[in-house]
Amino acid sequence: MTLSDRNDSMTANKPKVLIAFYSRGGTVEGLAREIAAGATENGAEVRMRRARELVGEEVMKLAPGWIENAARMNADYEAPTVADAEWCDAMVLGAPTRFGAAASELRAYLETLGALWVTRKLMNKVGSAFSSSSVPHGGVETTILSLYPTLAHLGLVIVPTGYGDDVLFSAGTPYGASANSYAAKKLPPTENDLAVARYQGRRIADVTRALAQMRAAAAG
Repeated sequence: MTLSDRNDSMTANKPKVLIAFYSRGGTVEGLAREIAAGATENGAEVRMRRARELVGEEVMKLAPGWIENAARMNADYEAPTVADAEWCDAMVLGAPTRFGAAASELRAYLETLGALWVTRKLMNKVGSAFSSSSVPHGGVETTILSLYPTLAHLGLVIVPTGYGDDVLFSAGTPYGASANSYAAKKLPPTENDLAVARYQGRRIADVTRALAQMRAAAAG
């Protein structure tokens, strides 16, 4: 049995899931925590990591609460690293939409993974994504879809939510969990939003485990 075979055997029992996200006001964080809960209750080991700001306090103070929220979340979550990406069996990415695409803070983290791309160390891991926006139809679907080409270049097996749970007919998207904070109202994710996120976490754990079992069986 090779080291890879042993890793597949261990993954088949306890998938390792990295949730790398950026959140400014807490909406994406709320979805991330629920995805983590879904994956954990389905037997996965989860690391939650928050990408860091790319601007200084002179910009952050223009948005009320940004500095305080960042300080709180940075105390709660480590920053994502290349080692985290190498460690995981599944990578779930979360970011608020910025003009129809993922926030640059998360993109900056992804651009540190070049060495893993060159060495193909992310091939055949599972990948998924989720997002939030401040208004309905604010770009959550395009944001999730903007992350999937990056996962494809890295060689991950992309796993969307689909419509595998009835709650997806009331919230979320077939591509991944989502929520709207409604701008100035700063509303938290709804119960249905959170239910979609929890389902996404369970699904990620299921698919990651199934792929590992298939590889372990093929290896004999």
